[in-house]
Formats: sequence, C-alpha cells, structure tokens
Amino acid sequence: MEHLTALILAAGKGTRMESELPKVLHKCAGKPMVRHVIGAAREAGADRIVVIAGYKSEEVHAELGDEVLYAEQTEQLGTGHAVMCAKEQLPDEGATMILCGDTPLVTASTLKKLAAAHEAAGNAVTVLSAVLDEPGSYGRIIRDGEGHFLKITEAKDCTAEELKTREINSGMYLFDTAMLKESLGKLTNNNAQGEYYLTDTIEIIKAAGGRVDAMPVEDINDIIGVNTKAQLLEAEQIMLDRA
Repeated sequence: MEHLTALILAAGKGTRMESELPKVLHKCAGKPMVRHVIGAAREAGADRIVVIAGYKSEEVHAELGDEVLYAEQTEQLGTGHAVMCAKEQLPDEGATMILCGDTPLVTASTLKKLAAAHEAAGNAVTVLSAVLDEPGSYGRIIRDGEGHFLKITEAKDCTAEELKTREINSGMYLFDTAMLKESLGKLTNNNAQGEYYLTDTIEIIKAAGGRVDAMPVEDINDIIGVNTKAQLLEAEQIMLDRA
C-alpha cells in the first residue's frame, strides 16, 4: 500500500491509571505502550507516523523525539476532534490508519491484514472489529440481513435487538485519506456530549457513496485497550505469553 499514514491517538491523561504519567507512556513489557503501537504500524508499512499528543505532551515528545511527527490536541473533544487536530499532517492521497496509543497488543500482522482487506475490497473505510462473547459497552457493528455494513452504533444508543450484536468496533480504522480529510470538514458536535465523533465521518463517507466494511480480528487480544494498572499487567502477561 502506497502512502500509508498512521495516526496514533495519544492525548489522554488516563485518569483511571491513577498516575501523573501520560497513559500511553506506561510501560508494557519494558517499553511504553505507544512504542508498541508505533512499531506495529511501521512494520505494517506506515511511512508516516503522527502521534496526537495532549496531556503532558512535552513528556510524549521527550520519549519519542524526532522518530515521529506530532499533532496537538489541547482539549479532549472526542476522537473526531483528535483527528481534526492532525489534519494538517495528513497528505492528500494514500490511506490513513487510525490507531490507539493504549492498545499495546495490536500486531503488525493484523494491521497488514486490515490493509489487504481494505485494498482488495476497494473500501473507503475499513473498521477493525472483533467478535466478543460479552460485547458489553463497546459500540456495535450493525449489518443488514445479507451481512453488509450499515453503521456503528454506540452501546447506549442501541436498540434491544442491536445490543445482541456481538461484533464490536475496536476504535481502529483504515481510511482513504482524501475522503477522511473531506469528511472532517463536515463533522459537527451536535450530540449530548458536545464532542466530535470519528464514527460520524464513516456515516458521512458512506452517504457520499464510499464503500465501508469491517474486518474482525482473529485474536481479540489485539484490540484490548489499557485503562487501569490491572489491565496493564494483564496486557503485559499476554505479551510475554506470545513471546
């Protein structure tokens, strides 16, 4: 895949970590979480990596130096807002992979499969999804009777029927860069939280005729997000078991 950009969301404080350290700098198997994600993106073919920093961004800069490019999200106004803050760092062509700095278990292998599925289908957006026995509070991938992607619905907005859906949104995506940039200009924060949701760009692109689909991961551990120190220990154990 030519011109693959990786945008890594890394602006959060991570309140539940109960630490002053930016969440993505907590170490998993001896290395800051965000470094695992950067490594997977590079190995998957990303030739441009942009880290979206926010809370104590100077510490993130100090850790990563000039290995990556940066965007600043000084206020956390949603995932869509984070990507809007990085719009100037996006090229005009190619594809953009959006990753989370707190998912240290994501692998290059999974990201390569995501890129291959995206290209083979001619998608404008490919969502990295997972099928869980207990989908809990994750947003659901809603498909029609023939299995075609319809939308992503947050758990709190799901009907009783939609809540039965076991395919969930991991929060990681691959976008056609030009279509992503265009859709960011149409995002609004007209919702109860007053935030800009990245998932709204998918609806905008789909409405404009772009093809959207989701690809489930083979190993659900790939998408585990770390929010607490206990989860960090679990992620580290999985990583060590893999090795």
